[in-house]
Amino acid sequence: MATREEVLQALRSVQDPELRRSIVDLGMVRQVKVEPHAVYVEIALTVSGCPLKGRIEEDVRRRLLALPGVEKAIVKLDVMSDEERRALGERLHGKREARSRLLDEDSPTQVIAVASGKGGVGKSTVTVNTAVALEREGYAVGVLDADIYGFSVPRLLGLQGRQPQVIDRALVPLEAYGLQVMSMGFFVDEHTPIIWRGPMLAGAVDQLLHDVLWADLDYLLVDLPPGTGDVALSLVQRLPRSRLLLVTTPQAASFHVAARAAYLARKAKQEIIGIVENMAYFTCPGCGRAYDLFGRGGADQLAAELGVPVLGRIPLEVPVREGGDAGRPVVLARPEAPAAEAFRALAREIACRTARQAAPARAEG
Repeated sequence: MATREEVLQALRSVQDPELRRSIVDLGMVRQVKVEPHAVYVEIALTVSGCPLKGRIEEDVRRRLLALPGVEKAIVKLDVMSDEERRALGERLHGKREARSRLLDEDSPTQVIAVASGKGGVGKSTVTVNTAVALEREGYAVGVLDADIYGFSVPRLLGLQGRQPQVIDRALVPLEAYGLQVMSMGFFVDEHTPIIWRGPMLAGAVDQLLHDVLWADLDYLLVDLPPGTGDVALSLVQRLPRSRLLLVTTPQAASFHVAARAAYLARKAKQEIIGIVENMAYFTCPGCGRAYDLFGRGGADQLAAELGVPVLGRIPLEVPVREGGDAGRPVVLARPEAPAAEAFRALAREIACRTARQAAPARAEG
C-alpha cells in the first residue's frame, strides 16, 4: 500500500504544461486519499476550462498507477478558488523576478532575433520550424512573436483563438508542441488591425518581455517584424546580447533589402549569427529536377558582403505551406520532407554556434 508521501513524490514530476512547474509545488494537489490498491487525488486547475486539463489528468493517473500496489487511480479535477490563486501568485513571486532575467547580463537564455528586410520571405515559418527543431533536440525553447502589426505565429502553431491566463498580474505563455509561446495575436482578433505609434510598440515589447512568466529557457526565438522599425530597435536596446538570424530569399530584391536590417544590427553592435536562404529552390516531384525559381546566389552574396555564414537553405515545398495552414509545422507534420530536414540541420547549426558548457535545461517529466 502506497503512502501519502510516496504519492506526492510521484506527482512532483507532473508539471503544469504552461507554468512548467510541478503541480505539487504549485499547490494544485488538494487532496490525497490512499486505500488498499487504490489512490484518490483531487487536482485544482489554475483556470476554468483549461485546454490542457486532459494532459494533466493523464499524467497524474499514469504516475499513480506506476506506484507499487496501486491498481486503481481516481483523479478528480476542480478549479482553484480566489484564495488558492492568490497563494499561487505568492508562490510565483520568485518566478516573477525570474521572468526579467531575459534582460540580465547573466541570463542563461540564448536570444535569437529572426529578422528580414522585407515581408513575404517566410520569416515566421523559419522561426516556428527552427524553434520546434531545437525543442526536439532537447532544448527548452520559447517563441516571442514581436511582429505586433503582422503577427502570424498563433496560426502557424495552431493557437489562434486562445488567450493566456493571468496569474498575479503576469501572463502565462501558451504551450504548443513543447514550446512556450507569446504573441500580441492572443489579445486581438487576427483580422483586427493594430494601429499604434512608436512609443506604444516599444511598450508592447517591454510587456512581452517583462510581464510574462517565461520558464527557464535555453533559447528564445523572437519573430521580428520586417524592416528596421521601432520594434527591432527596442529589442536591440533591451536585449543587447541577442543575436540576429537573417532570413532572405535568393532574389536580388530580397537580399539587398535584408542588408539594411543587417547594417542596423551592426550599428547597434548586435551579433549576426548567420543567414537563412528560404525558398532556395524547388524540386519537381515528377522528374526530381531542381529549379531556382527565385534566382540563385543571393544569400551567398549577402553572406560575403557581411562576412557571416549561410546557416541553412530551405527548399520551397508544398508541405511547408500545408503545415503552416494546419497549425502543425512541417518538422512535425512531415518529418521526412527535405524542408523538415533542412530546418533540423539549421537548428543543429544554431545550437553548435551558440553552444555553452551547460546541458539543455528542459527537465524530463
